[in-house]
Amino acid sequence: MSKRVPKALGDKVQFYRKQRKLYQVELADITGVSTGYIGAIEQGVRFPSLKLLKKLARALKVAPKDLI
Repeated sequence: MSKRVPKALGDKVQFYRKQRKLYQVELADITGVSTGYIGAIEQGVRFPSLKLLKKLARALKVAPKDLI
């Protein structure tokens, strides 16, 4: 997998999170993961599972495809 894919996904998660005026801790609580994990996704260090990707999309009120 290209290193750009996780970073691009992380940038989109961060963009939509800020657009929804959510803090990382709030998104973490909604999705059931740690704040550190949300931060790692946004930095492109971690790539979420399909299940978590769907939870993120639901929490951010976007389609999963909008995050990829």
